[in-house]
Amino acid sequence: MNIKNYTIDELNNLCAEIRQKILETVSKNGGHLSSTLGSVELIVAMHYVFDVSKDPFIFDVSHQAYAHKLLTDRWDKFDTLRQFGGISGYTKPSESPYDYFVAGHSSTSISLATGAAKAIKLKNESRIPVALIGDGSMSAGMVYEAMNELGDIKLPVVIILNDNEMSIAKPIGAISNYLSQVMAGNFYQKLKKQTKQILEHLPEGATYIAKRFDESMKLITPGILFEELGLEYIGPVDGHDLEALIEAYTLAKKMAKPVIIHTQTIKGKGYQIAEGYYEHWHGVGKFDINSGEPLNKNGAKNATKMFAEALLDLAKNDEKVVGVTAAMPSGTGIKDLMKAFPERFWDVAIAEQHAVTSMCAMAKEGFKPFIAIYSTFLQRAYDQVIHDACIMALPVVFAIDRAGIVGEDGETHQGAFDISYLRTVPNMTLFAPRDEATMHEAVKFAHTMQTPCAFRYPRGTFRPVPFKAKPMALGKADLLVDADSETLLIGYGAGVGRAYETMKLLDFETGLLDLVFVKPLDEKLLTQLAAKYSRWYVFSDSAKMGGVGSALCEFLERNNLHEAVTVTTFEYEDAFIPHGNTKLVEESLGLLPEQLAEKIKADHSKEPV
Repeated sequence: MNIKNYTIDELNNLCAEIRQKILETVSKNGGHLSSTLGSVELIVAMHYVFDVSKDPFIFDVSHQAYAHKLLTDRWDKFDTLRQFGGISGYTKPSESPYDYFVAGHSSTSISLATGAAKAIKLKNESRIPVALIGDGSMSAGMVYEAMNELGDIKLPVVIILNDNEMSIAKPIGAISNYLSQVMAGNFYQKLKKQTKQILEHLPEGATYIAKRFDESMKLITPGILFEELGLEYIGPVDGHDLEALIEAYTLAKKMAKPVIIHTQTIKGKGYQIAEGYYEHWHGVGKFDINSGEPLNKNGAKNATKMFAEALLDLAKNDEKVVGVTAAMPSGTGIKDLMKAFPERFWDVAIAEQHAVTSMCAMAKEGFKPFIAIYSTFLQRAYDQVIHDACIMALPVVFAIDRAGIVGEDGETHQGAFDISYLRTVPNMTLFAPRDEATMHEAVKFAHTMQTPCAFRYPRGTFRPVPFKAKPMALGKADLLVDADSETLLIGYGAGVGRAYETMKLLDFETGLLDLVFVKPLDEKLLTQLAAKYSRWYVFSDSAKMGGVGSALCEFLERNNLHEAVTVTTFEYEDAFIPHGNTKLVEESLGLLPEQLAEKIKADHSKEPV
């Protein structure tokens, strides 16, 4: 959509249309809402001032980029947002040439913009990277690593900081407010440039005094941090005032150096029910536009709630139990613990590396830390897991939420790899509950561990199983059904429920094993089972490569049992999993119990092992 010739009134009308389109679509499909509603004017002004056909538009996390999608030939497809086979809820270059980079995790935008600026310079092209980043993403260290280099090499990059909660450094009084307004204009930028030229020619003593005056002025403005890193600062600018945004963007574009434009917006702008800081409006399911009430009210308790309740029970009885999450207090259930024990449970913002390492120090000091992080986000702290937790074998617990397919968020958020990337690390113990009762047992067992351990659980609910929970013991599996059969179904975590449902669809008996531990394996029991069951079928919501089936095959090979047993694993193939309704995604992967039962039946129609 070419909006270069629009008047301000036409642009404002367009913003209203975009908001309405976003609101209608998200209310039907679910998705991110408050941040993307608050970013509409920021993005419309980006498209007005810069050239999306050549300038890299880089959206941090990209959950706020819905307006960008609507402005780039996806208006008619927007009703498929986050649907299986539809458009993604994040930027995706394979979906549109106007999406510069895949994004779903935070704090990558300024690094990408820095790399793009280097490439543009080497190619001698007239383009400028434009990065839109929220204040929440500014809590991650990668942002400062990138700004540190960018401020040194001084390549042209425009960074738009969407501050929708409070200033990065709170302005002090009327003088700061006045200076901030002045700094957004041409006069201040020209004055600063002229002052710098004058300072270069002043005697040493006068230069010292002038520089001290310049530094003291920075102390009462919000831009001190960015200025000290070598970036020019403009703002704060009203993020809903198109004229002000266009003026600031145009100025930054002309400066030919790294510039950060500090904008202030209102989350949920245009939808009064969601306006302001309401965490539950960040990402939503289907809801009624008029009332704001959710349409899908599922009474079943989800695994996150089970974990939070189990940990709360534990924390009430042991003051050494502490915990942390990285910007997901509600999503991980830690919010309940933070309310009950504000001195012992923390949200450290989007800083997974810091979350892990800080808890390692607490473990060394005699506390028992529970680190609650989504599977996909724990990837961001892999070095800390190895370097700070496992080398010293510290008794930290990783509670891995959103393990397996998470649905509409797609490739960047599927929890596929945690087993594979943790199983290789020495001193790490891996296990998984299968339902609510075993979740409580998992939390209690983790509390007793004197070395690092991790347990995983899915988004949403477990599939119900009728088996009684037993106290967990290190490396001990649980044989749930022992049958007179050659076939054994082996489940891990949420895979136990899938295996049980599959078993009920078969027309012959099978054994059923809850593996419980994937590291260490119950080698004694597995050896006994290998003598009885010659066909093993593995059910785990995880990547096949390095996953549960791989661990079992390694065990069989190591013990010279590989010729006695054939292993078929129903884990994820070596490919990223697309977005969409979880059941539809699983169906596309052939992982529904009905599909798995047919595969096992077909396998059994062949010659016996």
